[in-house]
Amino acid sequence: MSPATDTHIAHRYTAKTLEKKGKNKTLLQGELGWGAEIRRPVLCLPAGMSDKLGGELFLQLLPGLLALPLEILVVGKGSSKFGSLFTDLSKEHRHRIAIISNEESALHKMYAAADMALFLSDPAGQNELSLCLEYGVVPVSIETKKLEDYNPVQESGNAFLFSTTDLWHAYAAVVRAVETFKFPYDWRTIQRHAMETMGDRSVTMDEE
Repeated sequence: MSPATDTHIAHRYTAKTLEKKGKNKTLLQGELGWGAEIRRPVLCLPAGMSDKLGGELFLQLLPGLLALPLEILVVGKGSSKFGSLFTDLSKEHRHRIAIISNEESALHKMYAAADMALFLSDPAGQNELSLCLEYGVVPVSIETKKLEDYNPVQESGNAFLFSTTDLWHAYAAVVRAVETFKFPYDWRTIQRHAMETMGDRSVTMDEE
């Protein structure tokens, strides 16, 4: 998949036309019944959640996530325990938490809309990580070789990383991402780095 050729999304884009990614975001917000708030960060859990994917850490992290100005998209897969949790959360926080159907069209729209993605276990080899990078979704992740922590001084890196499965390390990475998102130029730099990780194979494509 590539956001430059994806027929499932309304606005195709490349690393050079990332402003069109924002149009996909406000479109999905509208479909979910949320306000079209392009400056409100959207975080996704592209693999759903289970104990194997870092479920225990997620439960510790959840109060902090809910305290941040985030909207959250969760793919409807993973363990039934977390499926029940997210069903309840999407009802209680329907203005900011939604479950995304694990179907091709819905997944494409999520990747085209999301600003960042949360990985609480090593995502190396996970197809979801590759898709996030391809679509300019910035990972907030435990350290892995494919990702480089963002350095604001050097303007380098394609992710916000934490080194251990400690609650405060993970939460600090999320907060760094949310705070950096407030600066559009810096954020687009990170998105471009993410897409370039995958080679941004379609930068010359004429987007619609």
